[in-house]
Amino acid sequence: MFILKVEPAFNLRIFALHSYRGGMGETVDKEVQVSPASDGKAPRTPRGERTLRKILDAAQAEFGERGFADTSIVGITQRAGVALGTFYTYFDSKEVVFREVVRDMSAQVRDHVAPAFADATDALDGERRALESFLNFARKHRDVYRIIDEAEFVEPAAYREHYETTGTRIAARFRAARDKGEIASDLSDQDLDILAWAIMGANVFLGLKFEVWSSADARRVADVTSRLLRKGLGA
Repeated sequence: MFILKVEPAFNLRIFALHSYRGGMGETVDKEVQVSPASDGKAPRTPRGERTLRKILDAAQAEFGERGFADTSIVGITQRAGVALGTFYTYFDSKEVVFREVVRDMSAQVRDHVAPAFADATDALDGERRALESFLNFARKHRDVYRIIDEAEFVEPAAYREHYETTGTRIAARFRAARDKGEIASDLSDQDLDILAWAIMGANVFLGLKFEVWSSADARRVADVTSRLLRKGLGA
């Protein structure tokens, strides 16, 4: 068993999903702390972390507004208020910083949604609260869709990592709920993986339709979706 740690995004600790073989030969997923900087370029001081944070935030804004192709390193550094050479203190290229922006945004979504589970009455109520929280995040950070979509072609490994880590977290929650009797007990681990990806896909497109293309009541969207979950998954 492993615990998914929730760390504030500004701490610059991104958790990438890695698979390894457990003692019984099964594949086990865990999240490993990594720095967003290029290899050997991780900041060693709080000041360095703050500078790296400024570059990541500026890069996110530039990529979100202009797209990958039209974003320049000069534009990123000007927006961050740092020298051009400072960029290369932490990142090797525009492709590398884009990859780390994708990972950082994924971490921001995770950290924004995680507190929603604290007051949940059961697993499915937790999923309802998490969806509402995600919809509110999507409304304020609409650029997340453009950046993640571009990642499929610019940084496909980061694109896949984003969805793999999210799907794994949802499936882990579903397994815990099944074991506690909060959802149907006859669902296998593979069944729950399938359902986790179905729910993740629904959440992504609910955010696109109701918070990016329009501005709907996030609670109502989450409540209606929760009715579907309870009808299909309720124990």
